[in-house]
Amino acid sequence: MSRFQLIKALFGSVLRVLLRPRVEGAERIPGTGPVILAGNHLTFIDSVILPLVCKRQVFFIGKDEYVTGKGVKGRLMAWFFTGVGMIPVDRDGGRGGVAALMTGRRVLEEGNVFGIYPEGTRSPDGRLYRGRTGIARLALMTGAPVVPFAMIGTDEVQPGGKGLPRLGRGHRISVHFGEPLDFARYEGMDRDRYVLRAVTDEVMSEVMRLSGQEYVDMYATKVRTAA
Repeated sequence: MSRFQLIKALFGSVLRVLLRPRVEGAERIPGTGPVILAGNHLTFIDSVILPLVCKRQVFFIGKDEYVTGKGVKGRLMAWFFTGVGMIPVDRDGGRGGVAALMTGRRVLEEGNVFGIYPEGTRSPDGRLYRGRTGIARLALMTGAPVVPFAMIGTDEVQPGGKGLPRLGRGHRISVHFGEPLDFARYEGMDRDRYVLRAVTDEVMSEVMRLSGQEYVDMYATKVRTAA
């Protein structure tokens, strides 16, 4: 049994008992080949829940600070996050975005599942914000289908994205997966900014439909900076 399978067996059972997640459309994730999972981001535990509700292992980018902590807590966090598929990347500075993009490309070219939050950060107020075009570049560079998904209720379990989740208090979460989106019609156009925006907006439109969130046509990072 791999570390991922062990973690999923242990924590997946706890998740089902405490949060009773409703998962819809997981069968829409192709069983083989490269796949991009693109969804909304409400709180920290989204990245814990997503790998545990998917049959295939989901690889995703995470802050390197999650695996560099000291002491027992730091070692446990590193063991868990790298075990479920997190790839630590230093995203600070101008090269962070490029490193994340190239990492995602490598994961997909190896035939794996790559999870991404196109908003680029957690929603500051529960609304859905404009997507960054990195998702479109990945899809067009690799030819991987995009399966949109929506997290619902995770921000009620862990408000503000910090602190321990409110387990066993009647909160229930849902994860909805949509139909795969194929962008083969845009092959070779991964440097056309209008195409990249169109692809990104199509993905975000599906995420909005699945989540029921209000859409805001601006970047969430600008809202956080202004707050």
